[in-house]
Amino acid sequence: FTIAANGMDSEKQHTSDSRNNRDLALNPDRTAGVYLSGRDQLRHIDFENFKSKTLVEDEFWGFRNVAPMFSPNGKYVLYSAKRNFELDIFVHELSTRKTINLTNTGVDENGAFWSPDGKYIYYTGSRSVPSYPRGAGESDLFRIALDHYDDPFKSSLFDELFAEEEKDSEAEDSDKEQIEITINQNKILDRIEQVGASFGDQYSPFVVEKDDKSMILYASNHNEGSTSLFVTTLQPFERPKTEQFEGLGFVGGIINVDGDVYGVSRGAIQKLDPSSAKATKIDISHSFERTLENEFYQMFDELWANIEENFYNETFHGIDWEKIRDRYRAYLPYIDSRADLRRMNNDMLGELNSSHMGFTTNGDEEDQYYSTNTMSPGIIWATDDPFQVERIIDKSTAHISSADIKKGDLLTAVNGIKVDSKMNREYYFSTSKMPDELTLTFSRDKNTFDVKLHPETYFTSRNNLYDEWVSKNQNVVDEKTNKRVAYVHMKNMGGGELENFLIEMTSETYNRDALIFDLRYNTGGNVHDDVLRFLSQRQYANWAYRGGELAPQSNFAPADKPIILLINEQSLSDAEVTAEGFKQLNLGTV
Repeated sequence: FTIAANGMDSEKQHTSDSRNNRDLALNPDRTAGVYLSGRDQLRHIDFENFKSKTLVEDEFWGFRNVAPMFSPNGKYVLYSAKRNFELDIFVHELSTRKTINLTNTGVDENGAFWSPDGKYIYYTGSRSVPSYPRGAGESDLFRIALDHYDDPFKSSLFDELFAEEEKDSEAEDSDKEQIEITINQNKILDRIEQVGASFGDQYSPFVVEKDDKSMILYASNHNEGSTSLFVTTLQPFERPKTEQFEGLGFVGGIINVDGDVYGVSRGAIQKLDPSSAKATKIDISHSFERTLENEFYQMFDELWANIEENFYNETFHGIDWEKIRDRYRAYLPYIDSRADLRRMNNDMLGELNSSHMGFTTNGDEEDQYYSTNTMSPGIIWATDDPFQVERIIDKSTAHISSADIKKGDLLTAVNGIKVDSKMNREYYFSTSKMPDELTLTFSRDKNTFDVKLHPETYFTSRNNLYDEWVSKNQNVVDEKTNKRVAYVHMKNMGGGELENFLIEMTSETYNRDALIFDLRYNTGGNVHDDVLRFLSQRQYANWAYRGGELAPQSNFAPADKPIILLINEQSLSDAEVTAEGFKQLNLGTV
């Protein structure tokens, strides 16, 4: 679409593809643009007649894209496409229609940005760790030199100080056209250098040049872990200097308009000065009207279209996805709350009979004035008497305190409020704010006594109950095998559970003769590759200090011992991937 900048004219539509067109970028003289279309096309559009053509067909994906951009002289298009789930950086020459893969690695090169002088491509990523399936860890800021460039000489700079040179405005306007770009592919990866912060995560580079300075703006969390906007300035004869824009979080939508740099942060337009690392908020106000009905229609259409374009199965599991859209869209006139929209859209997604599908939305109109917390004492109550103690949960606040709570004790008061046996017990354990202390009054053998506890959340108690179940399984295995077989359970496939898995594998399991690896009830995550790599280790050598005992290499070799993997119908997502990989690698019995 186009619309007059003064907002006086109506919008005009210029494309009508059955695919999402997005990430439009303009050439230096603003006569043409390039954009991504659907999952697989990079397209060029001429602003004189608004006709478009396909430049490249590649694996762009319909989401998580890096916007293409023109080279500073307008002769090339820089874009990113997937190879084995990792982004490579490509350059397409418009005149010859030739495409070059600049990186062609097995790791991710993200956020590609062409420097204004045409000499460098900036990007963020890792040189050695792929981003899929788990993520690359730290993402650093790099640049690729497109050719060999010598550093300037101080003597030449000294001579320039005394040279009289006239430069008119026309010459300045023609600078972009005179930029010569040479792409030397010979050992181009050897010309990658890291710039900016040396630790933390960096992403979204944007480069501004002024005189002999190159100023790279990027998001980073290397300063105490909080993401903010930083600028690293590179200048001849000076050490690189990195500064933080104070008072800004993440800054999106950065643009350079004739030398003035703007971005959006915390709901406001900011004018950014890279030279001083300072931002000036631009105050704007604009009245507009919104209706939830229109938003709901838009959200429904976008949800359906994104599934239509990106769903992994091209036959949609045998259903007519267009008919499904029409059937559910007929309900939209009667949807008047986000809760109803969530329910309806999730019902529509359910028609696909596929896991990992969900829709959610939230808005200010749903905010609750009151909210409650559950003060859990870590007690299991009797089934036939909800105020009578059945037992104490291991590791709970009641278990670790000095309180002498026993089975059969009867709760009579909570924080001094006498309980009514006809009331729902949870009424007495609900509060608007979690207190530091909780006083419970019990009766036992006609005697009354108080117990002070530090209340814990419901989720803590639930997790402690889960740990009880794991501990019980551990005890059964220890008893039945005389501690010859290790037992390791993973609740999920997240980073925390991966760390617990590795700790158990390098401690208890290290000295045992076999392993029971339990993934029952595992709720998934994305660490299957790490788990399977560890389990696949085998011994390939022995070494020893003179006179010492032989020790194995690898240090850990679980694959040399018998392993049984347990799953059930509640083993979800990445637990299923892990079980299938375990089977394919012949690591043991499932």
